[in-house]
Amino acid sequence: MKAIILAAGVGRRLGKDGQVQPKCLLKFNGKSLLERHLDYLRHVQIDEVVIAVGYQAQMIQDEIKALGAENWVNTVYNPEYTKGSILSLWTLREHLTAGDDLLLMDADVLYDHRIIERLVKTNIPNCFLLDRDFEPGDEPVKLCVKDGYLVEFRKQVPVGLAYDFAGESVGFFRFESAFAQRLATRTEYYVTAGRHEEPYEEAIRDLLLETPSAFGYEDITGLPWVEIDFPEDIKRAQNEILPVLGE
Repeated sequence: MKAIILAAGVGRRLGKDGQVQPKCLLKFNGKSLLERHLDYLRHVQIDEVVIAVGYQAQMIQDEIKALGAENWVNTVYNPEYTKGSILSLWTLREHLTAGDDLLLMDADVLYDHRIIERLVKTNIPNCFLLDRDFEPGDEPVKLCVKDGYLVEFRKQVPVGLAYDFAGESVGFFRFESAFAQRLATRTEYYVTAGRHEEPYEEAIRDLLLETPSAFGYEDITGLPWVEIDFPEDIKRAQNEILPVLGE
């Protein structure tokens, strides 16, 4: 199995913390988010890691070298990294269509290693991760479940949508090879249509709504994690998440 990580963005919403370096190089207890990703992925025996880079790409490559991971981790450069993340996914199309089952991961997440273990060990071939314990608002990417099926995947849930419960997406996904290839095709649609500002989640959402029965989810409620977008997320990571990580 292969893991692909999206790490090309600038991180403007972090202010100065996001301008100095890519978010995946933020350190907690002396370890960068990237180092933690690689430690966990190595532990679950991922065969290859591919990272979409853009902003301060050389810094990420230097970190990979410092970690001695050059023979296992490759980078693909997205020259349009200031636009939507759909373009980062597009730069990885050769890996999406290579015939591998894969993990797709956001780089800016601090999380318990058991979360990635759940995703690797699940018997759900096309799998989302869902956390029912989240703060409502416009920022979380929601997953809505009705009768056991995922029926929505977006920050903004349509008014009137019928669902049993909702959770926040962790930003990690598992796809079998056939759906990874479909994801590449759907991503191409956005690029060809000039919809370069779209988040990559829109392409995944299209596939989900097209064939909801092909997807499932693992409920990881109770396991600690935080996506780091704003300065307050760094504080939460330091004060709430790090002390309870199962390391």
